[in-house]
Amino acid sequence: MNAYDLHSAAGSPADLPSAFRDQMQAQLGPEFADFQQILSTPAPVSIRLNPRKPVYDTTNLNPVPWCNDQGPVQGFYLAERPSFTLDPLFQAGAYYVQEASSMLLYEALGQSVNLNRPLRVLDLCAAPGGKSTLLASALSADSLLVCNEVIRSRVSVLRENLEKWGYANVVVSNHDPEEMGNLAGFFDVVVIDAPCSGEGLFRKDPDAIQEWSEANVQLCSARQKRILDAAIPLLDERGILIYSTCTYNDSENLDNVRYLTENGFRNRPLIFPPEWQIVDKYVDNSVGYQCYPHRVQGEGFFISVFQKMSFTAAVKLDARTFRSIRALRPRETTTAMKWLENPASFSFWEKPNGDVMALPKGLEKTFLFLDSAFRNKGFGLEMGQFKGQDFIPSHALALSTEINRQLPAIELSKENALRYFKKENLVLDEPLKGWLLARYNGLNLGWVKGVGNRVNNYLPKDWRIRMDIKEYV
Repeated sequence: MNAYDLHSAAGSPADLPSAFRDQMQAQLGPEFADFQQILSTPAPVSIRLNPRKPVYDTTNLNPVPWCNDQGPVQGFYLAERPSFTLDPLFQAGAYYVQEASSMLLYEALGQSVNLNRPLRVLDLCAAPGGKSTLLASALSADSLLVCNEVIRSRVSVLRENLEKWGYANVVVSNHDPEEMGNLAGFFDVVVIDAPCSGEGLFRKDPDAIQEWSEANVQLCSARQKRILDAAIPLLDERGILIYSTCTYNDSENLDNVRYLTENGFRNRPLIFPPEWQIVDKYVDNSVGYQCYPHRVQGEGFFISVFQKMSFTAAVKLDARTFRSIRALRPRETTTAMKWLENPASFSFWEKPNGDVMALPKGLEKTFLFLDSAFRNKGFGLEMGQFKGQDFIPSHALALSTEINRQLPAIELSKENALRYFKKENLVLDEPLKGWLLARYNGLNLGWVKGVGNRVNNYLPKDWRIRMDIKEYV
């Protein structure tokens, strides 16, 4: 079962650790009873749309206040939780299932930087990809987004979610922040959704209640400061750092606000409408913003924004040092170009393992520099491989928003779309031949290859769903 399909099993207020209860009683005062009561109710369900795959019907859906219809990032509440795994639109990347409070990143970003100009942005703790896909939607097409995940086992889900989103100006990396010293002064924006004690997830994840302890809070606070120490040099002077957690306590929130202002940063206040019910949290002359589930239609979330005032010598780009890829030969390039809608906007490269990638020309020098700066990474648009005279397209290419819209395709019913995601071969009424895009509601799902009346299914094995589909077709 996909994690998005897990129903929020609210814990009992009686299960709250006594130290946590005392902490929140002191923090909320007379509001604590409302806070405690809301934890026994189901968590809201919210999604955020992919602006480049606009097919989801939002009729009669209530918008998330800080992600409304005034920009490319739009979030909505659902009346109930469907089976997301068995929704072909979800599998095609039409939307991302994201907790509403954490979408506040979009408003914070819009108030802090000019999103119309090219930016270099780092999502430092990126998995599973909620904030990364939000950032990809918000940034201009000529911006660079680096999505880094420290824990190797979490990189695959990050990569999968970004492949579904389908943007070509993205890098996925797997490095500890302390290994990024060669990117000093490189980024205009660094987003740190820090690993935390998870107090804001108690309603959605009762296991988080059992794992909570005062000792773990202090451990998380120390880890967050280590991450901040490593992140500070990565920002250019006057760059923006956005810090967030899904927790409530001062050790992980306000103490880190103070830590940043003591280490070369100026706090940047934000303005939220009073009806959003977001609470200002002050320390010294700085402020962060707290979402409480009894006040907002969402979970616990904290966010604060800073501008770097100290100088860091920026790294000089030198694309000549790259080693791991080579430019495609002219004949191969001619073949590869046929698969993209605007091929003149890309250059084409091959990895040592034969994988072909397309790099946006406006970011080519930057990508080639990052090829030498990172050991563990994937970047650009993964296109496929040449096998002799044939080109085998990748699943990422099928889901990309850059793919040639005139390529042969077949529109599937929901039943056949789900059978496709079960990795079953499809039997169709008309004989077909060659590579075809499998589509549902006009969105690409992946590749099939026609062999007479049968089409072979090229869904990657790791993407196969194992749920029973009978009641959904």
